[in-house]
Amino acid sequence: MEAYRSVIILCSVVIYMLMCIGVGLWAMRRTKSTHDFFMAGRHLGILVTGVAVFSSTMSGFGFVGGPGLVYKMGVSSFWMVVSASVGISLSFFLLAKRLRLFAELRETISLPDAVLVRYNSRSTSFLTAVAILLGVMGYLAAQIGAMAIVLQTILAEVSWIPSVPREMCLVVSTAVLVFYCVSGGIVASVYTDLVQGLIMVVAALLVLLTAVATVENGMTGMSRILLADDPESIGPWGTLGIVGCLSWYFVFVLGACGQPHVITKFMMTRRLGDARHMLPVSVFGYAISALLWIGIGLSMRALVLSGQEPPLLEADNAAPQFLQHYAHPLLAGVVFAGLLAAIMSTADSFLNIGAAAVVHDIPRAWRGRSLDNELYWARVATVSIAAAAAMFALFSENLVALLGAFGWGTFAAAIVPTVAIGFNWKRATPMACNLAIGASLLVNFFLEVLQIKLPYGFHGGAFSLLISLTIFYLVSVATPPPPIDADIDQAMDL
Repeated sequence: MEAYRSVIILCSVVIYMLMCIGVGLWAMRRTKSTHDFFMAGRHLGILVTGVAVFSSTMSGFGFVGGPGLVYKMGVSSFWMVVSASVGISLSFFLLAKRLRLFAELRETISLPDAVLVRYNSRSTSFLTAVAILLGVMGYLAAQIGAMAIVLQTILAEVSWIPSVPREMCLVVSTAVLVFYCVSGGIVASVYTDLVQGLIMVVAALLVLLTAVATVENGMTGMSRILLADDPESIGPWGTLGIVGCLSWYFVFVLGACGQPHVITKFMMTRRLGDARHMLPVSVFGYAISALLWIGIGLSMRALVLSGQEPPLLEADNAAPQFLQHYAHPLLAGVVFAGLLAAIMSTADSFLNIGAAAVVHDIPRAWRGRSLDNELYWARVATVSIAAAAAMFALFSENLVALLGAFGWGTFAAAIVPTVAIGFNWKRATPMACNLAIGASLLVNFFLEVLQIKLPYGFHGGAFSLLISLTIFYLVSVATPPPPIDADIDQAMDL
């Protein structure tokens, strides 16, 4: 590759890193309380919040892990794209109005706060916070791992920079992330989301055109190459099979309603009616951005099978390798900067909800009030969680997308019954929520730690979600309904 390409890409990434520091410093001036740190002061507009929702959904999980899954499994991961788009719509329908109303009535600053308002149960709020903290570790590790992969790939192509190990890239990525998050909180995240989301919508279209032009005869040529190698890879279910794909569909459609880093943004808007205008922005933005996921994954698989590219050492290298060698250097630089922006802003969201769980939600549920000097301890907790997730990313052997899917499944199984259903069904009880959350966490982590693979590729998160939904429904029906505060009762009727 010509030397100038790597220099242009490196300069784009450096400029982006400097921009992140600038955004962090700017956001720090606007972050004067925990309300600002966790909820952006509840002053976000339609465009900012709508773009932030789809950017948080896509993240490094989609931009780095998605092409890796297509490279490894063929079109199986297309089901994630379809499912997440439907799931965004469902989460708006079930939760956007409810969460904003709760925030208006009780000044909630986190999802466990809203759970406490709905159920009047400290134990349910506590378990929700614990579930969020545990899910954050898997999902945040995916983001940090994706950042390290992108940075290492960029530096490896610059001839005058010596080989940089993955561990060093992980340290640098985490350090920039921590500064950005500690200084600006969620304010830094959502405004970076706005910039990178708009960039990635345009860049995804250009990358798709580049990917099609890279393989002879475009999509037809790709299809022929993939069909000759493995007909299942471009079949409707890919190499994962029908059961595995449908389990993904289940966990990603319904599971979208249980992603706290996404649905908490519903509480940050200026007005209650903003959700109806945010929905098309979020769904359209996600669908267009996902073209990068699909285009790069298919083209890299075709290029390797046709002998134009050597086999990838890691499937997660599909996107960085394609951008380095086939995209125009300016486009590659913009996309790499956008990739890091997507990863960093989503990681900021995870650190934000994780810190809220540690310094606000768990202490409030445990002793009736949050920590003193909460903003200071929120920043300390942010550093600690980032360090722990970086270690998890370093020693985990999972693909970025699979780490992300594990985090998604953990959130879905633990939170969907309590929040997505319980906020719309007055019969739901705290006991049902507690048992559903506990059972889902046990099942999900049992499957992950023991590395148990379910038959026919059935997703572990989908299995634990089925169990938690069943427990939630049966216990709610079998136990007396709890009293609901009058204002919350009226809000649930709207």
